[in-house]
Amino acid sequence: MSKILIVDDSSLTRHLLGMIVKMGGHEVVGVAEDGRQALELYASLRPDLVTLDWMMPNKSGEAVLKKILQLDS
Repeated sequence: MSKILIVDDSSLTRHLLGMIVKMGGHEVVGVAEDGRQALELYASLRPDLVTLDWMMPNKSGEAVLKKILQLDS
């Protein structure tokens, strides 16, 4: 079972992805609605996988991905 962080500014998308992840037998360890929150949660939760929206407030998905790769290549 993988620990997954879901990041999307759409509540509907977060909800649907969460359902899909759980149906697949995995655990949703965190949910973030913007880039800043995503980085905070990533640092504290260290998930196995992150679903990442590309365009969102505060930090783009691209900026979040670059930072995550710096923290944990």
